[in-house]
Amino acid sequence: MKWSEVRKLYPNQFLKLKVLASHIENSQEFIEDIAVIKPISEKNATRELLNSKGDELVYHTVNESIVLEVRQDVGLRRFEYHENQA
Repeated sequence: MKWSEVRKLYPNQFLKLKVLASHIENSQEFIEDIAVIKPISEKNATRELLNSKGDELVYHTVNESIVLEVRQDVGLRRFEYHENQA
C-alpha cells in the first residue's frame, strides 16, 4: 500500500508498519510500499517503536512521506588498559 493511501485511511495517528519496498539514496531510505500492522496510541508509540524488529517501524501520518536517515552502526573500540608495574 502507498503512504498517501494510508494517510487517508488513518488521519493524524501513529501506525505500526511493515516495510515491503524501499530504496536508498544519499544516506536516506525512501519507503515506497508498506503494510499497516496496527494503529498505535500516542502513549504507546515509543514502546512499540523500541519493540519493532527489522523491517517494522512506527510512523505518524502527519508526515507527507516516509524518509529515514540511514546510519552506519558505530561499534565501540576495545582497548586494554595496563597500569605500570614498577
